[in-house]
Amino acid sequence: MTHAERPSAAATALPLDLDEAAHRCLVAGFDGATTVPDPLKRLIDRGLGGVILFTRNVRDAEQVRRLTDELRALRPDLLVAIDNEGGGIGHLVSAGAPDVPGSYALGVVDDPALTARCADALAGHLTTLGITASYAPVADLQHQPRNPIVRTRSFGADPALAARHLRAWITATEARGVASCAKHFPGHGGTITDSHHGIAVDPRPYDELLVDLEPFRASIAAGVPMLMSAHVVFPALDANRPATLSRRILGDLLRLELGFDGVLVSDALEMKAIADAYGEAAGARIALAAGADQVIVAVPDLEVTLACRDAVLDALHSQVLSEERVREAAGRVRRLAERYANPRRTVAGWDADAGLEAARRAVRTRPLPQPVRGAHVVDLFPAPHPALNWGGEDLLTELRALDPTATGTALNAEPTDPAALVDTILREDAPLVVATSDAGLHPWQARLRDTLAARRPDAVLVDTGLPESGALCSYGRGRVNLRAVAEVLTGA
Repeated sequence: MTHAERPSAAATALPLDLDEAAHRCLVAGFDGATTVPDPLKRLIDRGLGGVILFTRNVRDAEQVRRLTDELRALRPDLLVAIDNEGGGIGHLVSAGAPDVPGSYALGVVDDPALTARCADALAGHLTTLGITASYAPVADLQHQPRNPIVRTRSFGADPALAARHLRAWITATEARGVASCAKHFPGHGGTITDSHHGIAVDPRPYDELLVDLEPFRASIAAGVPMLMSAHVVFPALDANRPATLSRRILGDLLRLELGFDGVLVSDALEMKAIADAYGEAAGARIALAAGADQVIVAVPDLEVTLACRDAVLDALHSQVLSEERVREAAGRVRRLAERYANPRRTVAGWDADAGLEAARRAVRTRPLPQPVRGAHVVDLFPAPHPALNWGGEDLLTELRALDPTATGTALNAEPTDPAALVDTILREDAPLVVATSDAGLHPWQARLRDTLAARRPDAVLVDTGLPESGALCSYGRGRVNLRAVAEVLTGA
């Protein structure tokens, strides 16, 4: 029997309205693009607060709209959400998502009106698909060079700059009737660990952490309806638990000091920072007790979601988790659903060119190399992050779209024989372009780039992550970022 067929003692003992309130505190991922799994239908019937879509749920725009319509037919107040930051996070590429650069490039341009146009395009497209909750924008400050997960997803390191772009993004998204979500409170930019892979710790003292709160203060002032917590331990705030599970951080700091009364949603509980140290089910119970209003279980295996649900119900039954806390959380989710669950019937058009304009303006903030034609491009980049980057874009493809005579190599892992590869590349009688992406985090890229540059000093160097070497920089690996670089390289 599955969890859905084997209710816990709590499931049979709780009042129906409290059972529904507990379900409202859950956001579930699932597998499937054309049908809703039966276990998910049963969760929705009992009051599930929301679902989160991923690339696995997307084929094309018509299919996504049919899926979201089917979900809402089961429960009209169900929130349908997705990660929609732009840049390399491309869950909706096959559904015709507008191409916009990641936030770092928008921060480099520093034109809040242009940021608003990009956010408006993303939100307008979501509305046509029946998706009205977007887990974006990133409010983290990128100030730790070794940070492996925030990077070009952030607007930058300057809190004032980040604040003005967050305001622009949130306001534009709200105008479309889409709920935005500033993340990851109280900031993931000071860590050197990706919380998808393990416990992340920000060791800075309290006075330094205050800087990271400023973008969240600005987001709250702008009326952001949701915040997402970070699976990060801040010893200066709470030495014992990550923010997602900390009453001191979620309750005292966020609710009391910053005055946020919107929906606080956890980052995904299956991330190893929670799953390995606590387990998803215990994580759900502790997060809700600490002050979260919804917890995300993004994995498609609904057994994990059901285990989290049962842990919450059992905790209510045993009074380990208070009824008052769950009803408070469910009330916030209910108010959010009243504002955002149903997409608008008519959707005005958006500026489809805003993203490419932003990417072009970002690239042109640095001295530009002379155009080259018929170049051989060596594009080095890390393997796509399984939870974030689904696009797999590469510079060679964008360059060849403008210059069919271009040739090259795209690598997302260290070659088995780097010396042989270098010899092969250097036999090419063509201008050489060497692109890296966050080579400081991936030494194999730096070694290959430096070897090629030493033997070909005329090579044009490109950074497609954070700026590192004074090279031409795209400030991200979204399709428009790479297209803008390709235009510079070819003189298009």
